[in-house]
Amino acid sequence: MTDQKFDIIVYGASSFVGQIMTRYMHEQFADESISWAIAGRSKSKLETLSKDIGLSDIEILVADASDESALKMMCERGKVVISTVGPYALYGDTLVKVCAESGTHYCDLTGEPQWIRKMQDRYESVAQKTGALIVHCCGFDSIPSDLGVHFLQQHALKKFGQTCSQINMRVAKLKGGASGGTIASIINMVKEAAGDAELRRQLKDPYSLCPPDHSFSARQRDVKMAYDEEYDSWIAPFVMAAINTRVVHRSNAMTGNNYGTDFLYEEAMVTGKDGRGKRMARATAWGMNAFMVGLAIPPVRWLLENHILPKPGEGPSEKEQLEGEYDLRFFGKTSAGDKIKCRVTGDRDPGYGSTAKMLAQAAACLAQDVPEGAVGGFWTPASILGDKLIERLREHAGLTFDLE
Repeated sequence: MTDQKFDIIVYGASSFVGQIMTRYMHEQFADESISWAIAGRSKSKLETLSKDIGLSDIEILVADASDESALKMMCERGKVVISTVGPYALYGDTLVKVCAESGTHYCDLTGEPQWIRKMQDRYESVAQKTGALIVHCCGFDSIPSDLGVHFLQQHALKKFGQTCSQINMRVAKLKGGASGGTIASIINMVKEAAGDAELRRQLKDPYSLCPPDHSFSARQRDVKMAYDEEYDSWIAPFVMAAINTRVVHRSNAMTGNNYGTDFLYEEAMVTGKDGRGKRMARATAWGMNAFMVGLAIPPVRWLLENHILPKPGEGPSEKEQLEGEYDLRFFGKTSAGDKIKCRVTGDRDPGYGSTAKMLAQAAACLAQDVPEGAVGGFWTPASILGDKLIERLREHAGLTFDLE
């Protein structure tokens, strides 16, 4: 029946993270509380996945990422589409266009700010007219950061009568394998920026994902290497900060500047308070800088892509996923000087095991928990899903959100 409506369609179900998420959804929604289907470009791969997992009754939808008519037919069948098909700057445009035009809700796990900005510019007004809710960054980048700030601000408002004017996030622990998909996205972004001065300017703007009429002007700090007195440790740059900080600032803008127009937010990795911590912070800062410079040089980029870095579809073993974890600490301070702290943790490797669970629960939240009268457009996890998603993540995805 072509008029059947699924709550969720998993597009790219046979991808590395798609397979993990499909298994998770099979366990989570066995009670049929959510109706769902799997989709992708290869029917044979989807059939193999279905057989391996035991999805005997699952419906399979076939659509190539560049086939607009097939994607339209797919979107007509679902309330929410999850996309795991990246790098999104290469393969994601058409699906976002179709979702925006058809009024189908959409979420993904991209961490590509230049692509998100392009999609906003092209389809924001379209999604507002159709009621489509487009929510990027529903994986490790940027749900823990975005909802961690949201959680701390809610408690600051309750405790002090005002939100924090500054929040610093520190990565206390991060254990998990490198994501080939994330690496591919970074490589593509560097390629795009190499020949585009306007894009390079945009990538330096901490408010690049905020609406054009945002009133933010506070000078945000890019963490290099420093000693953090609050945490009593050396700190180094965190690779996900480039996308996470921009999502947090958009959340502020989308909630009526609830965090304030001069809100400051930064992220960094904790390396330790002794000499070893200092050396590690310096090595991390230098290493990240050398990596980005290397990617900008074509011969070096070729060597890294083809012989050193993990490729899309490659990732940690099941054992590594289960043994992975992360621990993020948020330190907030109000303009009056009041201080408040919280902690966000995850029980799987961040790039795959935990990301798959977060993305699935974000889609379930979009399908069942969106507030009545929600206006279509490009939202963030915190600004449209907020407390409802935190509740789901606590109960079903192995995340914790706790005041300290």
